Amino acid sequence: MTNRERALNILHYKSADRLPAVHFGYWGELLQEWIEQGHIPEDILDGYGDGNQKDAELDKLIGWDFNWFKTVGYAGGLRPAFETKVLEVLPDGTQRIQNGAGIIERIKPGVTSIPSEDDYLLKDRAAFEELYLPKMQFSPDRVNLEFYRNFNERRPKDVPVGLHLGSVIGDIRNILSVIGMSYIIYDDDELLFADIVDAYAEMQYKCVEMILQTGAKFDFAHYWEDICFKNGPLLSPDIFDDICAKHYKKRNDLCRKYGIDIISLDCDGVTEKLLPTWFNNGVNTMFPIEVGVWGDQFEPARNKFGKGMLGVGGMDKTAFRKDKAAVDAEIERMKRLVSLGGFIPCPDHRLMPGSKFELVQYYAEEIKKIKL
Repeated sequence: MTNRERALNILHYKSADRLPAVHFGYWGELLQEWIEQGHIPEDILDGYGDGNQKDAELDKLIGWDFNWFKTVGYAGGLRPAFETKVLEVLPDGTQRIQNGAGIIERIKPGVTSIPSEDDYLLKDRAAFEELYLPKMQFSPDRVNLEFYRNFNERRPKDVPVGLHLGSVIGDIRNILSVIGMSYIIYDDDELLFADIVDAYAEMQYKCVEMILQTGAKFDFAHYWEDICFKNGPLLSPDIFDDICAKHYKKRNDLCRKYGIDIISLDCDGVTEKLLPTWFNNGVNTMFPIEVGVWGDQFEPARNKFGKGMLGVGGMDKTAFRKDKAAVDAEIERMKRLVSLGGFIPCPDHRLMPGSKFELVQYYAEEIKKIKL
């Protein structure tokens, strides 16, 4: 069987000869560590990206079958983006930068992390209508039509390939900032928040529709949302359902019209309170199912929603920074989740610095031995 056949069969509760060993990429710092340790060639970093040729070369060295996150999409963000510029340099070298979404961030030299947010431009309706709404408009040049018209002949046949649907709420969080989103929802103008979400979602829907109308075929569709943290969602589940549910349903109904029946969503943190909105409106696959300090989220979701809830992920990647016993414990836990059906183990996010090359190799080999 091809890896594509294995993966799609498992997610459709059909037989497969074995599990595929899949991953979700790496932090760049980890690849640099592995280069310095002599595990991988230095030229791997030149042009590396999810699912591309460099990634496939690394798969062979480690023993992975493929990177699950192989998707194609469209230009779905603010267009044009705001000018990225340095506003101030503080005494310790920290830079205050306006990024492409209009957020003012603090960037510390030599630190790789999520930047702290100082300020934001989208504070009221006037800013939305004058600065942001023009950047959220649909235009045909957001989609590379020539690419999609020839997609079926060019796409790889041995691995699943997905259509990236964009983001109903995650990008909005990036545009407003967490603080700005909170003020608009709770203190200022929930109607304005709805208008922002609606405008952005309509543009992305038209892009997805344009792609699917070309006849391009996909194995799954996927959202990026990152709207939760370790204690739950960053906004009220009720407000989220009221404002966002219709956009998931509209986009997911369109996907199913064109034969896409696996629709996944990437959201970090504890997702339990938002899962009903996603699942009830057509999202049926959790990925990468972050473990964090809260433990497994897939089995509780399966128990609640039934066999219609699928999963790719759920393996605690921090085991790779520990020892073989920690990795073996995760493999044993994966065996239980695999036994539920409709589930493919995958590290629960990009492998972090400190991950041991030999432990990753060991896991990739052992995961293929789990009995289906």
